[in-house]
Amino acid sequence: MRLFVAITLPPPVVTALARQTDPLRPAWPALRWASPAAWHLTLAFLGEVPEQVVPALEQRLERAAGRHPALDLAVRGGGAFPGAARARVVWAGIQADQAALRKLAGSVAAGARRAGAPPPGEGRRYRPHITLARLRDPADVRPLAGALAGLSGPPWTAAGIHLIRSSPGGPGEGPRYEDLAGWPLRPG
Repeated sequence: MRLFVAITLPPPVVTALARQTDPLRPAWPALRWASPAAWHLTLAFLGEVPEQVVPALEQRLERAAGRHPALDLAVRGGGAFPGAARARVVWAGIQADQAALRKLAGSVAAGARRAGAPPPGEGRRYRPHITLARLRDPADVRPLAGALAGLSGPPWTAAGIHLIRSSPGGPGEGPRYEDLAGWPLRPG
């Protein structure tokens, strides 16, 4: 099964972000826009994980969550990866204690590795973001990236992490996500 570990966004944050990004969508029809219901902050993408590894993975993720405090987060800014001139992904940024967020993502990745589900991109630097849209082919989205630079959302406290299963959607729709389990972070 295809899995990732993420922090989910509370409804007021999703609503505020949708209110700011919905007006931008019509001008960019070539982008595959993610559904607001699917927005999340990925901590570790695990890829294909054998079902027999999931119990050990869940134990490791529970331990990892318990070692880290709840995080104060907010949506701030946006842009494109790898760059706005040849973008493949359009994203919203996250304002947070970046060191604490990276430590949490590192613990999640280490727990996954110990459980037998090493993240495929583990050697890459962690870049916290919310994926808003993807492009099949690289494209110049500099005007869109400029519009996203001013994104701002209400602050929230991320009190837990979630193990999420990703399944392909039907024609013309994005992937479907199923929340398999969640664990609380340590109270702030």
